[in-house]
Amino acid sequence: MTERPHSAVVQERDTLAIGPSSVRWTGEALEIRIEERDKRVGIPWRRRVRGTVRVHPEALNPVGYALDPAARHIWHCLAPRARIEVEMDQPGLKWGGRAYLDSNRGTESLEEGFDVWHWSRAHMPEGAVVCYEGKRSDGSRFASAIRFDRQCLPQRDELPLTAPLPNTLWQMKRKTRADRGHAGVIRTWEDAPFYARSTLSSRLYGEQVVAVQESLDMRRFTSPIVQFMLPYRMPRTSG
Repeated sequence: MTERPHSAVVQERDTLAIGPSSVRWTGEALEIRIEERDKRVGIPWRRRVRGTVRVHPEALNPVGYALDPAARHIWHCLAPRARIEVEMDQPGLKWGGRAYLDSNRGTESLEEGFDVWHWSRAHMPEGAVVCYEGKRSDGSRFASAIRFDRQCLPQRDELPLTAPLPNTLWQMKRKTRADRGHAGVIRTWEDAPFYARSTLSSRLYGEQVVAVQESLDMRRFTSPIVQFMLPYRMPRTSG
């Protein structure tokens, strides 16, 4: 997670390289090769982070969704269900489990288009559910629940009730969707001034599920104090 100049980026049909790290589509899996240095406040040296992550989709969803009326922002849930393999050399870690793969693209920056959004994804016995909602920069709101079958084909469904969640340590507001409007935080994995990612326990469409949830506040992101703090979390190379 290093910010690099344009000259360090190489894009080809099936590969994207950013500095020494790269992402490659093999035809069956997304292969992510990581070659980085971890720089965090309180750590006086930059610890090496090196390894490979492979994401194996169960199937691929061909449909993307515009998040605004002008289609300046497109969200594409490529693989609502997938299998992941992680093999890290430094630090020495190896594990596997369930995964999810999506992408966002657009003709303007996220902070130009949105004030805030909340997203969650849960594996279901016969597919997956993604709930997506937020507030655009013009003040309009959007919300949807999309269910994917075993073939990863999407279908919009009735939106479950809003389930408030406790604020993070940075006082980030977060929420999700769940049956009867009740959900609990199992663990908060990422807690930043403008972003939070958590694992939740909830119930969706009558099924008890474990969901991954994220909240993003772009007004916090663009504040001068957060912009000042970013290089301490994400190093930048010159050029």
